[in-house]
Amino acid sequence: MALSAEELERYSRHIILQGVGLAGQKKLAAGKVLVIGAGGLGSPVLMYLAASGVGTIGIMDDDVVDKSNLQRQIIHSTGQVGFSKAESAAGRIEKINPYIKTVIYKERAAAENLLEIISQYDFIVDGVDNFSSKFLINDACVLAQKPFSHGGIREFSGQLMTYVPGEGPCYRCIFEEIPPDGEVDSCSQAGVLGTLPGIIGSLQALEVQKYLIGTGELLTGHMLTFDGLTMQFRKIPFSGKSPHCRVCGERADIMELKEENYRPKQACTVLPKDS
Repeated sequence: MALSAEELERYSRHIILQGVGLAGQKKLAAGKVLVIGAGGLGSPVLMYLAASGVGTIGIMDDDVVDKSNLQRQIIHSTGQVGFSKAESAAGRIEKINPYIKTVIYKERAAAENLLEIISQYDFIVDGVDNFSSKFLINDACVLAQKPFSHGGIREFSGQLMTYVPGEGPCYRCIFEEIPPDGEVDSCSQAGVLGTLPGIIGSLQALEVQKYLIGTGELLTGHMLTFDGLTMQFRKIPFSGKSPHCRVCGERADIMELKEENYRPKQACTVLPKDS
């Protein structure tokens, strides 16, 4: 793959960088990455992947831009309120870098469509904001043997991990099952500081870049957490995949994606005893 003179100038700080070079830049240009969720986490992921020259970027999101998104979803602007997030994000990153190709999926990640879509990509990014979709993305990537980056944010903290087939645990190994409805507040319920997705999403983009180039150490077998109030990172190691994991364990029972597996259970209500 030959790069034009303009591309060589555009990526010059990569090309002179030991560990990337021209060969690494060509690997980025040949890379195909699907970002699921064009919101808080997806914004910095998409913008940095586009700027760095990842050749094909898929954007999957069925939502529209809302005013409440603008405090943190920096890929969108006030003028895009009411428009498709996937289209808005694609338009933004095409302006950042005209040499990339964008593919838009204005649909929700679901059991019926996800395996077919991710089969076309080298790496998947989880930028969604609900547990059902996170477990779905994990299971699809494990079944399809696709690497992916998980990111999560809430209030003043965030976390991320990277899954590579055959290397370390998957998301389900660690969290096991979808929390019941109401057990864990979402960002829309608990809130999130606007800079948090920028921090976590940028780290997810870095993981993608390292994977495509083939340099550095990935967050396989580890969960990286960040506390924005204390400015502390913590890298939590995991010994390996769980033997009890339903998708990659010794007795796995999830062999295909079924929508009923991704419906959160209703929280149990404990009634007071009669006095």
